[in-house]
Amino acid sequence: MLNKTQRLLSATTAIVMASASLAAAEPSADLIAAAKKEGTLTTIALPHDWCGYGDVIAGFKAKYGLEINELNPDAGSGDEVEAIKANKGNKGPQAPDVIDVGLSFGPTAKAEGLLMPYKVSTWDSIPDSAKDPEGHWYGDYYGVLSFVVNTDIVKNVPTDWADLKKSEYANTVALAGDPRASNQAVQAVYAAGIATGEKDAAKAGEAGLAYFGELNKAGNLVPVIGKSASLAQGSTPIVVAWDYNGLSWRDTLKGNPPVEVIVPKSGVVAGVYVQAISAFAPHPNAAKLWMEYLYSDEGQLGWLKGYCHPIRFNDLASKGKVPKDLLDKLPPAEGYAKAVFPTLEQQDKGKAAITTKWDSVVGANVK
Repeated sequence: MLNKTQRLLSATTAIVMASASLAAAEPSADLIAAAKKEGTLTTIALPHDWCGYGDVIAGFKAKYGLEINELNPDAGSGDEVEAIKANKGNKGPQAPDVIDVGLSFGPTAKAEGLLMPYKVSTWDSIPDSAKDPEGHWYGDYYGVLSFVVNTDIVKNVPTDWADLKKSEYANTVALAGDPRASNQAVQAVYAAGIATGEKDAAKAGEAGLAYFGELNKAGNLVPVIGKSASLAQGSTPIVVAWDYNGLSWRDTLKGNPPVEVIVPKSGVVAGVYVQAISAFAPHPNAAKLWMEYLYSDEGQLGWLKGYCHPIRFNDLASKGKVPKDLLDKLPPAEGYAKAVFPTLEQQDKGKAAITTKWDSVVGANVK
């Protein structure tokens, strides 16, 4: 089974290369006491069916006894950053302590002075290429864009981006977010651009916009944010989403309806998300303790149970800490062999084109 692990890891880029680890470290008693004194952690944009967050949140609460105030679970990365900005002077329940955002949002939020630096005990086991050297943000997990298909409705399952343009998929295709705010949706548009063969990041963004413009004009694009409920109900029978979301929805629906998760033949884009603490966090010690939990072996395996590949996956696998039953549930490693990991610069260029020109080029008000 380690061969499968090794094949999976070899399919990734430097963003997830193995590094030395001191992962046995634990948070200090002083930090635990200070967090418990604060008593509450405020999170934002953490749906319970995303990366196994429901169990991760429950595990944190059970271990440390803190309450978690969960804000707007359906918010996008841009919404999370705006929530910090809007609550700089607010110590009440609407001010998030922590955020979980797409990779490109970390450096921009740092540049705006919105993030508090903090290095977790397992810092050395996080690849250098996936963290801010000063500790303002750090990669947490990654996945690839996929087609999540309700096969009760869609009998001929699409296998590549070009397929989605076919007339048989009229009024079926949805994004799992608003491309003007959601990193998941932005990367989906970027992936469609990459599938055209475009290598330049900004041009790939433009190509992706043109693709979705055609999809919308053909009547295939549904201007609704696709979720497990809309997938099951049939209002969005094909949702372009991270593989871990699709796999989680599939498991939750338990065959009613049957769901298939397809990694496309081309335009396979992998996305790393990052964690950060608000510079204005009302509960800074609770926020630090949350980070310690997320980057512990327990927290990392919690994400893996939700089909997200945790950023410390290499470290855990090299030490034999990934249970065999979890490895057996992962998609075939071959599906990741063509994955492209856009750099921060490439993401920024693609994101700029997509978020600013979606309305004018595509014209679909996704909500």
